[in-house]
Amino acid sequence: MTLLTPSFDSALLAGNPLGDPATRRVLVCLPPGYEEGDRRYPVVYFLPGFASRGVALLNDSLWEESLPQRLERLIRTGAVPPMILVSPDCSTRLGGSQYVNSPATGRYEDHIVHELVPWVDAQYRTTASRDERAVIGKSSGGYGALMLGMRHPEVFGLVADHSGDKYFELCYRTDFPRCVAGLAPFEHSVAAFLAGFPQPRHQRGALWFDVVNTLAMASCYSPRAGEPGGFELPFDPYTCELRPAVWERWLGADPLHAAEAGAAALRSLRLLYLDCGRRDEHHLHLGGRLFSRRLAALGVLHAYEEFDGGHFNTAHRYEVSLRAIGAALPNGSRKAT
Repeated sequence: MTLLTPSFDSALLAGNPLGDPATRRVLVCLPPGYEEGDRRYPVVYFLPGFASRGVALLNDSLWEESLPQRLERLIRTGAVPPMILVSPDCSTRLGGSQYVNSPATGRYEDHIVHELVPWVDAQYRTTASRDERAVIGKSSGGYGALMLGMRHPEVFGLVADHSGDKYFELCYRTDFPRCVAGLAPFEHSVAAFLAGFPQPRHQRGALWFDVVNTLAMASCYSPRAGEPGGFELPFDPYTCELRPAVWERWLGADPLHAAEAGAAALRSLRLLYLDCGRRDEHHLHLGGRLFSRRLAALGVLHAYEEFDGGHFNTAHRYEVSLRAIGAALPNGSRKAT
């Protein structure tokens, strides 16, 4: 496996509202034998979770395979056909973009669909076909993979969602009281929190991440010009009283609510695979069950699996989705070199 980290200059991310860099490092993993011959390969796009980016997949672990190492083993043993792995950097100052377009963060959905995919097809020997282009992710990345497949089935024909955000009433709303408590040292002011962000590590309280995560989600789901950070919270930061109009905007981004409108796109996929740990700390297994039931009612063929585990330390599940992707590729792509 050849590992590359080329820089990509994004015109669509230039001048983004958070002042994040428009030049991003992309992780590209070329399969064994790529340098020999002129064969073209399927591509798997892996979307990292919140507060992470593609190059983080290179982190070496003493006792566990990285994703590139796992894929290389699967290819060398013939478990999956040779394929290219690409992982972007769609992180933001607040941690993540949810892989959507937002006037508070930037055009990250467009960056992937209209910039990164065409660039990869131009730079590397890909098959350049939606039937041989997969998108997978974990947590926020799983959400991004699912929504990209729902919105752009002409680009991605195979989707795998590992513990992706859904059923917002459980996975986000239960965090709102902790966000209120975390804002207390800042007089419950989003503006005051952002003025010192990111606070020095030794000054971050136990609820700091809860605040950051909630603000980041608000920047994606409820942008509003003129508000601190360019977004509004779906609750009062002092009383935690729900703001119904803002909360409805969040629910509109929930895959559970978007499924009906996106059903035709989902039915067109060669593969729709979802899984979640049955003890997920963010209750995403409950969202997975409900989403699977909704897909079945809409006539969307899919696979949904639960495994013994929670939200963390689940990288072994990527092997399951990679095998499923390999099996769902057209026959020509599944042939060994």
